[in-house]
Amino acid sequence: MSDVPTKKDVPIDLNIPDNYVQHTLTTTKPLPPITLSNILNEINWLSFIILTSTPIMGVIGAYYTSLRWETAIWAVVYYFITGLGITAGYHRLWAHRSYNASVPLQYMLAMAGAGSLEGSIKWWSRGHRAHHRYTDTDLDPYNAHRGFFYSHVGWMLVKPRRKPGVADVSDLSKSPVVRWQHRHYLTLILTMGFLLPSAIAWLCWGDAKGGFVYAGVLRLVFVHHSTFCVNSLAHWLGETPFDDKHTPKDHMVTAFATIGEGYHNFHHQFPMDYRNAIKWYQYDPTKWFIWSMQKIGLASHLKVFPENEVRKGQLTMQLKRLRETQESLTWPSNSDDLPVVSFDSFQTQSQKRPLILISGFIHDVSTFIDEHPGGAHLLVKFIGKDATTAFFGGVYDHSNAAHNLLAMKRVGVLHGGHPHILDIAKRVPPSQRLKIARYNELSSNYASSTAWSDGDEEEQGGTVKKLRK
Repeated sequence: MSDVPTKKDVPIDLNIPDNYVQHTLTTTKPLPPITLSNILNEINWLSFIILTSTPIMGVIGAYYTSLRWETAIWAVVYYFITGLGITAGYHRLWAHRSYNASVPLQYMLAMAGAGSLEGSIKWWSRGHRAHHRYTDTDLDPYNAHRGFFYSHVGWMLVKPRRKPGVADVSDLSKSPVVRWQHRHYLTLILTMGFLLPSAIAWLCWGDAKGGFVYAGVLRLVFVHHSTFCVNSLAHWLGETPFDDKHTPKDHMVTAFATIGEGYHNFHHQFPMDYRNAIKWYQYDPTKWFIWSMQKIGLASHLKVFPENEVRKGQLTMQLKRLRETQESLTWPSNSDDLPVVSFDSFQTQSQKRPLILISGFIHDVSTFIDEHPGGAHLLVKFIGKDATTAFFGGVYDHSNAAHNLLAMKRVGVLHGGHPHILDIAKRVPPSQRLKIARYNELSSNYASSTAWSDGDEEEQGGTVKKLRK
């Protein structure tokens, strides 16, 4: 009796639905739609007050507070410090575990991230992991399909109609730094968000008010919307060089707006890669920061997705676009689509219209005879004859364009003509020697009937084949 497993022997987990997202959406009840009668109860008042009051405070404060050049520089520097707390800390370290950080670096990033007032590490990472797992669905907390405004800031202004999909953050619950930040979050946001930027400006050049307005409040507004652009702009503007199944896109503008998080199509395909930008010239200061931390011993184990697989992703999209271009073009008729004509019939019909035989195909050159670069007389003397040798170098070694144009003028196939053309390249025009084909248009390599054994075949050597190492 054979030990080879049959198809029916392969275990199937009956507890796993065919589509988890659809299963969850159909088995859970959403909150009722927001209307004028319930909108006050459905507003997320804490987020609403923070996100609306800070820009108002910043504008009013700037109107009454002159901007000193020292404070302007400090505001920009602190923008990057607290922004990196989100991009290098919350995002790439804790949400995606794309590198290891030393304990001192973890505390620095946790404090800097708190200065951005975007929630604790645990809360932020839980939502972000759900975003990656359920991208563009109703289980995605900032679903881009609900519109630019919603994915940018709207999802925080009102209570979500559905709870975000399940995401595992048990690793974060075990982190002493994450627990410390979560426990002291209120103190940290007041200190890092407002007290520290004001104190630095006061102690160094006597501008506490300017430090509060510009490096505190207005800086916070810019950090907020920089981060929010990752959820909105990065899903709206740009290209999809790695995958177009979902909305994330790559664009330089988004990268500049988000401290390097703008190559979002790459990021969603390879989320555990510490990089967002893989080209040396692409703007990704978060990547440069993490790399620098590794060089001075504060970071290690920077994860990089295999280059081979990255290039496969790029090639897949390139082939897809080439396929679309290929399908938009008009191609010559194949031999199966053309009438088969005897040589005598070919010569007879050539007396009524200019037909020339090349590579076993009969071509009607009536629309081209007067446009032939070498002159009409070169075509006329081959009407009703085989011009294969002349076309392939006997008279002139024609260009790829000439081969492609000739193929479009096929009107028939000479009976018994193909077997005499030993070189297949003479039958296939250059434009068709490489073509994009879908897997179901290829051979049976992708659907081999021997992939499953019914247990009746003889075992080779009396043993089941082992998996390749």
